[in-house]
Amino acid sequence: MAENKTPEELEAEIAIQREQLAGTVDELAAKLDVKSQAQQKVAALKDSATTDDGRPRNEVLAAAGSLVAMAVVLILWRRRANH
Repeated sequence: MAENKTPEELEAEIAIQREQLAGTVDELAAKLDVKSQAQQKVAALKDSATTDDGRPRNEVLAAAGSLVAMAVVLILWRRRANH
């Protein structure tokens, strides 16, 4: 059964629904903003890879060193296999 609401009550409900809809639209727009999301992920990754003073963390340096060492070993191994 329909409620009998005053015009003021209806206007208040409409205002609430508009606010909710605006929030939903803002959330959808944020999800579709790929550039902003990428920037946030880069910033988060940078924060996790560096210390408070901006220097790389020891574990990041160790991982990079390991990758370089593996690349050198792979290059040397391929050279020996081809000769």
